[in-house]
Amino acid sequence: MAPPANLLTKLKVQLKLAIARLRMVQQRDEAMSKTQRRAMAQLLEVGKVESARIRVENIIRSDITSELYEILELYCELLIARAGLLEGPTCDPGLEEAVKTIIYAAPKTEIKELQVVRALLAEKYGKEFVLAAMENADGKVSEKVGRKLCVTPPREELVVGYLEEIARAYNVDWPKRRQLGDPPGLIDGGDEDQGAEKGVGDGDGGDGDGDGDGGGQKALEQPIPADPRVEKAEKEQEELSRATPPRTIGTPSSPLTVNPPKMTTDNVHPSVKLNSLDLKPAKKAVETRKSPDGDGPGGKVPDLADLERRFAALKR
Repeated sequence: MAPPANLLTKLKVQLKLAIARLRMVQQRDEAMSKTQRRAMAQLLEVGKVESARIRVENIIRSDITSELYEILELYCELLIARAGLLEGPTCDPGLEEAVKTIIYAAPKTEIKELQVVRALLAEKYGKEFVLAAMENADGKVSEKVGRKLCVTPPREELVVGYLEEIARAYNVDWPKRRQLGDPPGLIDGGDEDQGAEKGVGDGDGGDGDGDGDGGGQKALEQPIPADPRVEKAEKEQEELSRATPPRTIGTPSSPLTVNPPKMTTDNVHPSVKLNSLDLKPAKKAVETRKSPDGDGPGGKVPDLADLERRFAALKR
């Protein structure tokens, strides 16, 4: 027996509301993450690496939550796209992973619309189906979602990778490059004593963590200077946009645009690798463009004297 149309209508509405809320929360978390990354870069700039190591875990957890919401958003879109399969009395195999993953993950999130969707799915498929999904008895819940819902401290290589990417994005020299004549013990990047040698320590009666009137708080408040290479590139781009005609005319350019992959907790150092492409013209195309004499498709171009002789021959 097919479920009442009222239940399916409510489910579709709540799925759309859940998608909208998931997108809004992702945008909010992304804006907060940018502010936190800038703060991490300032901590690395003044040498407070241990503080940055602890606080960067909040950024990692926020990114994991955003990735979880992105997966749940895709599952909600899948249920809307396959809404016709929801009319059966039992869960269709093509929807089983999406349905059980939403039932499993909804109580562990802050999205109220997902919890309403879970309640409607429980009303449709029954209590035993929900218990099996919560226990993941048959292993239908997405493994990626299960990993992202685990509350465990991040790995050390993940923390270091995040700090390296933040330092690279804000042009911060971390980890410190070894200079000629420096002893090996000073080039670690994780010792708080480096900040004291740079004037980031206690200052005038400070407590050592930059809370007083010492140099640490002043250095932390100072903005990171802009990269001169970035300013030079922006000036060149502005000059190119004002040039008439543009300087890019006549220069070969690729018709393809490749966006770099987004940084995720599974891929901290994203990169784009392209194999060298041999874009030589085909042999047949080259042969058709060439004439037997090698001067073009119609042979050699006649000059004016040759044309006059041909015209005179036609008059005869």
